[in-house]
Amino acid sequence: MRVTVLTGGTSSERDVALASAVQVIAALRSRGHEVAVVDTARGYIPQADESGLLSGTVGTEPPSIERLHTLERGLLLSGIGNLAVVRGADVLFLALHGGRGEDGTIQTLLEMIGVPYTGSGRLGSAMAMDKDISKRLFRTAGVATADWVMAPADRDRVGGEFGWPVVVKPSKQGSTVGLTVVKDSGAYDAAVALAKRYDDEVMIERFVPGRELTVGVLEGRALAVGEIIPRHEIFDYECKYTPGMSQEIFPADLAPAQTAECARLGLLAHEALKLGGYSRVDFRLTPDGELFCLEVNTLPGMTATSLLPQAAGAVGIEFPDLCERICRAARVGRTEPS
Repeated sequence: MRVTVLTGGTSSERDVALASAVQVIAALRSRGHEVAVVDTARGYIPQADESGLLSGTVGTEPPSIERLHTLERGLLLSGIGNLAVVRGADVLFLALHGGRGEDGTIQTLLEMIGVPYTGSGRLGSAMAMDKDISKRLFRTAGVATADWVMAPADRDRVGGEFGWPVVVKPSKQGSTVGLTVVKDSGAYDAAVALAKRYDDEVMIERFVPGRELTVGVLEGRALAVGEIIPRHEIFDYECKYTPGMSQEIFPADLAPAQTAECARLGLLAHEALKLGGYSRVDFRLTPDGELFCLEVNTLPGMTATSLLPQAAGAVGIEFPDLCERICRAARVGRTEPS
């Protein structure tokens, strides 16, 4: 196959996207595929220049907002369709996370071009990225999710309804960027202000204590359920992308009934958002045994420490096989409305 990997971009998860691309490129080339690389913020990257851009490391913090604004001024999304390596590809592999790469924007553009791309269509991508919308759809589908309100919300109202702590986060971000666990009312306003730096819409959510679980979905079936044990209080940016900062257990040490229920709810959440191809669904398992869906990632990480490849590996799907299956599914066509 002629595969063009779209990566980089201008979201706060830019470095994660580049690290994902490193793994995907190597995997596909190891299987003999012809692979080209496009940074959606800078354009086509010749193979001789790839090593300078694709370091494969993420770092402990996302890129600064100022750096991203600089890249934004050179955004090449509107010109991607004119690139020969895009129009001539058999499939476009989206190693993109967050922002325009995951919210349906680039998916809309690529559907206009008519070249198959990996992941979900524009509708599912947009709904999954908007946490307010996705949580409403979860509940309609019978998937429990924590109570929430959208800002502006008075701190006294929040404390009265949810108690402390609460989770304050941008409504359309990933990798816990801009997220704060607020333990008392005095820290509430600063947390809302931080979240607003990354998104105009801010969600305030009841904190759900318990174990962090995740289930990958591939081609309509659930992969292994995993558990994440971060070294920090929450599974934050540093813990997600720094080797040794979290313990990931696949399969998770759960009762068979809990594993089956997590897989069932993961598929329900995937279907509720009209997703196709693959996704990763995150949950909290409370001490009382209740499962609450946190969010669905339509383009989950493909880095060396990422969870979807680990979930696939636990059921016998090696990383190069996973990348090939994702590409082939995109070429066959989507199963969800776009």
